[in-house]
Amino acid sequence: MSRQRSTDGDRPNWVPPVLRGDRMEAGLRLLEIDVRRRLDGLLQGNHLGLVPGPGSEPGEARPYQPGDDVRRMDWAVTARTTVPHIRETVADRELETWLVVDLSASLDFGTAGCEKRDLAVAAVAAVAHLTRGGGNRVGALISTGESMIRVPARGGLAHARGLVRKVAETPRAGEGVRGDLADAIEQLRRPPRRRGLAVVVSDFLGPTDWQRPLRALSLRHELVSIEVVDPRDVDLPDVGTVVLADPETGRRREVSASPLLRKEFAAAAAEHRAAVAAGIRRAGSGHLVLRTDSDWIADTVRFVVSRKRRWSGGAA
Repeated sequence: MSRQRSTDGDRPNWVPPVLRGDRMEAGLRLLEIDVRRRLDGLLQGNHLGLVPGPGSEPGEARPYQPGDDVRRMDWAVTARTTVPHIRETVADRELETWLVVDLSASLDFGTAGCEKRDLAVAAVAAVAHLTRGGGNRVGALISTGESMIRVPARGGLAHARGLVRKVAETPRAGEGVRGDLADAIEQLRRPPRRRGLAVVVSDFLGPTDWQRPLRALSLRHELVSIEVVDPRDVDLPDVGTVVLADPETGRRREVSASPLLRKEFAAAAAEHRAAVAAGIRRAGSGHLVLRTDSDWIADTVRFVVSRKRRWSGGAA
């Protein structure tokens, strides 16, 4: 993949902008411009997998009138009242999107173009843009391990911008605070929400106890999992002696990056990533991998185009 250079030093032009300190406001504006310029029109108003027709969500029950579809008879209410009733349904013309955003301490790390946290914010901006419009709503659960922040689902450009800003401004978790992705997913699943799109953004490091709630979430919602990866998550460089630190436990260890250690590290990382991919696949979720050393918007475009082909019956 060719990489063009930006005017900002040696940073490739696809690297998400810095979203910290006094550069936050300018960074958010640049991020929105990038997303709108390169993703605009990608879905052309498609609703991500919602059932077409009059609707599938149960609504109000009302007395039967001549000409009503008898397949919508509500037999429970009919038996209770002895008067024929039908059950109205809520039209699936509006999409409700919920994001679970993992901002645990392991995402405050990056050795390539940006930190994984910056890439997670960029992914949220992309999802908010792709699903906004036409009365659609987007909300989020932001988990750091120390706190759980809930952003209600609403529509409109101002709300989408505010949601991205809220994710970007979320305080970092303190060292030694362990994230809990499984709990964050479970918080989204209960209470049940109207059927829509659920997006989980995480690096999926650590225990894989998130698999069961992820599968349960997919029973009701269209599901997409966005895995954020840094090269050092999967490969230990030949740098001699190095200090390895786990930000979610606070443990540190000085090791020598020998060929044997590097080989064992790569094997363990590959095994973990394979387990993550298998768990996401078993949940029936789409799987988008974004890397801090790759063009994240191009990867997003390829993912969405592939899913559009699958929906339309074409080759993936």
